[in-house]
Amino acid sequence: MKLGEIAQHLQVALVGDAELEIHDLAPIEAAQAGHLTFLSNKKYRRFLPTTQAAAIIVEDAADVPTGKSGLVSPTPYLTFAQAMWLFHPLPQFAKGIHPLAVISSSAVLGEQVTIGPFTVIGDHVTIADRVTILSHCSIYPGVTIGENSFLHSHCIVREHCQLGARVTLQNNVTIGTDGFGYAKQPDHAWFKIPQAGIVIIEDEVEIGAGSTIDRATIGATVIGKGTKIDNLVQIGHGSSVGQNTLLCAQVGLAGSTQVGNEVILSGQVGAAGHLTIGDRVIATAQTGIPSSVEPGRIISGYPAIDNKDWLRASAVFAQLPQLNKQVRALKAELQELKNSLNTTAAPTEEH
Repeated sequence: MKLGEIAQHLQVALVGDAELEIHDLAPIEAAQAGHLTFLSNKKYRRFLPTTQAAAIIVEDAADVPTGKSGLVSPTPYLTFAQAMWLFHPLPQFAKGIHPLAVISSSAVLGEQVTIGPFTVIGDHVTIADRVTILSHCSIYPGVTIGENSFLHSHCIVREHCQLGARVTLQNNVTIGTDGFGYAKQPDHAWFKIPQAGIVIIEDEVEIGAGSTIDRATIGATVIGKGTKIDNLVQIGHGSSVGQNTLLCAQVGLAGSTQVGNEVILSGQVGAAGHLTIGDRVIATAQTGIPSSVEPGRIISGYPAIDNKDWLRASAVFAQLPQLNKQVRALKAELQELKNSLNTTAAPTEEH
C-alpha cells in the first residue's frame, strides 16, 4: 500500500514521498526497508538515526530523519495501531450455520449469523444480526447476544446472561458461572447458596482467553461499555466494572467489588471484595487492595498505599539488611557508652 493511501485512510499529514510502497509495520528498532514504524516513547528516540524503516509515524514533522518519509499524528501509537488493521485485518471464517451445530428450535437468530461445528445453542436464546460463534461453544438457555459480537472457540455463556453489541470473547471465556457462595451449617459443612442472578456484558467489551465472570447471587454482575479484560481474569459474583476500564492479566476481584470508569488494574492486582475502587484509579502490578480507594489515585503494594510512598519504601527495603546491621552496631556502641558512664559514676569506697 502506498504511503499516501495510508495517510488518507488514517486522516493524518504526510511528509515526503506519497508513492512510497509500504509492505508491513514493525517497531522502530527492528524495522526494515518497506516497513512503517512509529515514535511515541522518548526512550526509543535513539533509534531514529539508524532505523531502516521506509517511513515513521511521529508527533512532530521535525522528527522525520533526513531522507525519510513520515506521517504526522498527535497520537503516533494510536495511529500505528489503526494502521495495523490495514495490513492485518481479522481472518475470514466460513459464513453460515455449520451442519454439525446444534440449535434449539426455540432459538431466535438474526440475519447473517455464523455458528461453527459442535456449538450448542440452547432454548429461547436470542442472537442478533451478524454474530459469529465459532466451534465448540455452549450457549445456555435464555441468553441474548447483541449484533456484531464474536465468540471464539470453546466459550461458554450460561443461562440468561446478556451480551451487548460488538462484544468479543476470546477462547475459553466463561460467562455466568456460579458465584462462590456458601453458608456454614451447624455441623460445619458448607451449604450452597443458589446463584440466581445473571451477568450483563455491555457493548464493545472484549474479554481475554480463559477469563471467568461469575453470575450474581441476586441481581447482576455488570461489565461496563468499552471495558477490556485480559487473559485469566476472575470477576466474583455481584461485582460491577465501569466503562472503558482495563483489567490486566490475572486480576482477581472478590465478590461485590465495585470498580469505576477508566480504571487500570495492572497484572495480578487483587481486590478483597465488598469495596469500591473510584474512577481513574491506577493500581500497579501485584497491588493488593483490602479497602476502598478514592478516585484518581495511583496505588501500589500490599496493603495498597500511594504509589510514590511505595516507591520510596521499595528503595528502603533493599537497604534493610545494611540498616539493620548499622542499628545493631549503634546499639552495641550505645550499650558500651552506658556501661562506661555507669562505671565512671559509681561511688568510690572510703578508706
